[in-house]
Amino acid sequence: IPYESGAHYIFDRGYNDFSNLNTINRIGAFFLVRAKTNVRIKPKTWKRRLPEGVVSDVIGCFTVYKSSKDYPEELRKLIIENPEDGTRYIFLTNNLDASAEFISSLYRNRWSVELFFKWIKQHLRIKKFWGTSENAVRIQIYCAIITYCLVAIVQYDMKLERSVYEILQILGISLTDKTHLSDLFDKSNFKNVKDRYDSSEPNLFNF
Repeated sequence: IPYESGAHYIFDRGYNDFSNLNTINRIGAFFLVRAKTNVRIKPKTWKRRLPEGVVSDVIGCFTVYKSSKDYPEELRKLIIENPEDGTRYIFLTNNLDASAEFISSLYRNRWSVELFFKWIKQHLRIKKFWGTSENAVRIQIYCAIITYCLVAIVQYDMKLERSVYEILQILGISLTDKTHLSDLFDKSNFKNVKDRYDSSEPNLFNF
């Protein structure tokens, strides 16, 4: 990924390539990492008046030799508590000036993107990308979303009790079937949709 100055790069827990984070820092970009509970920072400065939900907000350096060698600069450690379930999140970032609320919102937005990817995998059945360029990926995702929306419209207009996912399965194995849609989606016609869908028959909707 070509890093851009001024941009924020957000990583999930377990990412500990601190030399790469140092690269991001050197070009003037920002990183945000959800750290493990055993991360050690030697505090140099810390904020005493903390907003609600913020347990700790300190600026310091790594104390572990390897980590401090890979990332010798100052960084910020934030501990934020979720008011709903009390879960504590530990964040590391080189953005020393942004508010704790802003840092927390960045991570929430990242999670929203991940949920969208999960939705794509579950509903659009994109098993592989035919092209690797940005335009090719966009076109394939757009085609899959359009197909999904058209099927959702059919489901709504015909007041079908089957899910969109199940309708896609039925259509996928009935491409050459001339049966009327109202009869095609009759429950008696497809009792074992999943078994038939997982067969070796070619399927248009496997994007």
